[in-house]
Parts: sequence; C-alpha cells; structure tokens
Amino acid sequence: MTLRLFDTETRTLRDFTPLVPGHASVYLCGATVQGEPHIGHLRSNVAFDVLRRWLTANGFDVAFIRNVTDIDDKILTKAAEAGRPWWEWAATYERAFDSAYAALNVLPPSAEPRATGHITQMVELMQRLIARGHAYDSEGNVYFDVLSFPEYGRLSGHKLDDVHQGESAGTGKRDPRDFTLWKAAKPGEPSWPSPWGPGRPGWHLECSAMAEYYLGGEFDIHCGGMDLVFPHHENEIAQSRAAGDGFARYWLHNHWVTMGGEKMSKSLGNTLTVAKVLERVGVRAVELRYYLGSAQYRSVLEYSDQALAEAAAGYRRIEALIQRVAERTGEVPVGTWTAGFADALNDDLAVPKALAEIHRLVHDGNKTLDSGDLGAAREIASQLRAMLDILGVDPLDPHWAAPADDTAAVAALDVLIGAELRRRQEARAAKDWATADAVRDRLEEAGVQVTDTPDGPEWSLAEKER
Repeated sequence: MTLRLFDTETRTLRDFTPLVPGHASVYLCGATVQGEPHIGHLRSNVAFDVLRRWLTANGFDVAFIRNVTDIDDKILTKAAEAGRPWWEWAATYERAFDSAYAALNVLPPSAEPRATGHITQMVELMQRLIARGHAYDSEGNVYFDVLSFPEYGRLSGHKLDDVHQGESAGTGKRDPRDFTLWKAAKPGEPSWPSPWGPGRPGWHLECSAMAEYYLGGEFDIHCGGMDLVFPHHENEIAQSRAAGDGFARYWLHNHWVTMGGEKMSKSLGNTLTVAKVLERVGVRAVELRYYLGSAQYRSVLEYSDQALAEAAAGYRRIEALIQRVAERTGEVPVGTWTAGFADALNDDLAVPKALAEIHRLVHDGNKTLDSGDLGAAREIASQLRAMLDILGVDPLDPHWAAPADDTAAVAALDVLIGAELRRRQEARAAKDWATADAVRDRLEEAGVQVTDTPDGPEWSLAEKER
C-alpha cells in the first residue's frame, strides 16, 4: 500500500510521490524560542518524527529540516522584561527545546537553521519579490502586496475581505492586508543591514528563505501545527510562489493539545512542561511520548492526568511482554512490522490503528509465552520492537535504558525480592499457606506486584496510585 497523506492545501488524501525518487525532503516549522517548551509544542515534533521514521524505514533518504526562530517580537519583549540580552534569552530556550526533544527521543534534524544566520538569503528573496512586483519598500520597511497574488487564501480558505494579518498597520502599508517582510530598525532593537536600511526580518519571511536554502525551490512536505495555517503558512506560500518557487508539494498539519477544551498555550496560562508532567503524573518520558503520539496527528488530543496515566499503563503492558520474552530467550532482535501496522501508518499515519495491531500482538504474545512456545513468543516480540521503534518507544532502545544507578538499584531489589519469592515457594510447597500469603502481602505493601507464571513467580513494581 502506498503512503497516503492528507494535504491541507487540496483538502484531500494524496498518494505520496516524492519529487526525487528515493528521497524525501521535509521542512518542519520549529520553535520560536521565547520560553520553556510545553507538551503542546512537542506533540508536533513527536507526530512528524513518526513520519520521518516511517519514511526512513521504507527506504527513503530523508532530509529533515527544523528551523529555530531566534529573533521575534515576543523574544525581544520577554528578554527586555527580564533585563537580559535578547540573544542570551533565545539561546537559553533553544537549549530547553533541544533538551525536551531529546527527552522524548525525537531524532535530531538533518539541519536546524536559525533565522539570524540566514539574513542574506532573506534579503535576496525580498529583492526577487520586489523585482517581480509582489513586494514594495516604504520608509525602511518591506511589505508583501497580497492583492498581487491571486491564489492568496488557497491553503487556509480565507477570503481576501476577511483577511487580518494580526499585525499593526505599519508605516506606509498600501493595504492593511499586506504583511511585513522586513521591519525597519527601532532604537534599542537588534538590526542587520539591508538595501532598505537597517532592520530585522518578519516571521513569515524566515521560513521561506531557509526552506529554499536547504531543500531547494520545490520540496516534498511542509509540516507544522494547525495554528500556523494562517497567517504563517499562507504567507509562506504567497511569498515563495510569487518569487517563482514551487515550494512545498504537500502540507501536513497536526491538531492541538487541549486542556478543558482550550488550546494549550502560554497566553492562556494552561501549559505543562515535560518535567512538570513527569513529576505531576509520575510517568516516565517514554510513556509521555507514547501518549503524545497515540492519537492520529490531525485529531485533537485532550490532555488529562488520567488519560496520560491510562496510556502509560497500556504502554507498560507492551513493555512487560517484551521484557519477559527477553528474560526467557535472551536477546530479542528488531524484526519486521506486520502488514496491519504498515496499512495503518500508510493511511495518513493512523497511529490508533497501528496501536490496535500492537496490542493484538501483545495479547497473542502473552498467550504464546504462557504456553511455553518461546520461539513464537520471540518472533512476536521482535515484530513488536520493529513497530515500537517506528513510534519511537521501543523499550529496548538504548535511549530508554535506565541510568546506571537505577540499574544497580533494580539488581539489588531483584536479589532481595528473589529471596522472598523463594521463601514463598518453599512455604507453598509445604502447604504453609499463612507464611506464603504473608510474604506476598508484605511485597504488595512495599509496592511489588507478584505474578505467578508457568515458569515461576515474576515481580514488577506496581503501578503508582494517582
């Protein structure tokens, strides 16, 4: 089955046919590094990390570009309020985003360009637009002439009469619907030289210039959150195609993470950072990633502590089977995914269907393992590893390995609990049920869950009360 993706621009499911056979070029709108990343930001990265992994697993050579907006009105405002240099503020939160991506096993991009490193490319793009009659300068500012581009509104569905750019009218705008490409320098703000005088780039201009520089005038896929459809992505299309570039051939947009029906955003004060979620709910980073990637990327993900806890419990059931198989058979290699899993991901990255296939295999794997067919159980575990690797949550991936201190602690627990379990087994053999039950009750009070299997008792840390 061919990979089919929902293209926002045509509002249809389209077969993915790359511009260059065997190569996939992808641009993801990255962070505006104004503050700590929250899980709403990270959902986009998790969703399109799955896309990237699936393309790579199917033999594509993937060029994946994710930009950093390190100059912006919000960055300047927040840095000034804190009494910090704007560049230090941006660098601090760029590192915070990188740490959050790494914590959730989001693969690093092929390149991660910063806006401030590509002023030359932006100036060249504006010169092309002015030469073609699609942009004009006024008192040191440069604006895009929206009426000069008849296709404006195609991506978002906006009619020209309803367009509001969400920016001030500016100095010398011919039409309030025109948007800013270059902002004339203001006292106390950073600026760069240009043919129109010192200034700094507008937000929309940055991505067009960087996408063209790294992926060419035409490339395969442009990704981002649905809140970027208008005005950001609409304006990217306008300025890039008006300059003569084909630009993105497919547009993919993920939906929001919401809380209480409201989009998670800093302005609403309803954001949760990765660290806060892990502490608040008592889950691991791998379980948070599993949760963020569990819904189809175009669906709303309504956050609640209970929903996260339930997803974490579901992940642990998958993990427990793979670990049981590994303990009994030795190394479990990464195998190949099932046809059902491939059909699910090829259907516009339908992760819920893929997870249903995974949980079906877990059920079969537990029955197979309990029956004593270790070879078949190992094969199922290998398939599970392959599928979980695509989703970025393979429990045997070294990325998720416990720190050395945790490993030593688990080893010490295993010795102590193993002695208790042997004592319980001896009591049961002697029909000393009181002692056997007392051992089990004491372990449960300590948070240790005991499961009796055909190969003897096994233990795990019981799920934390929430």
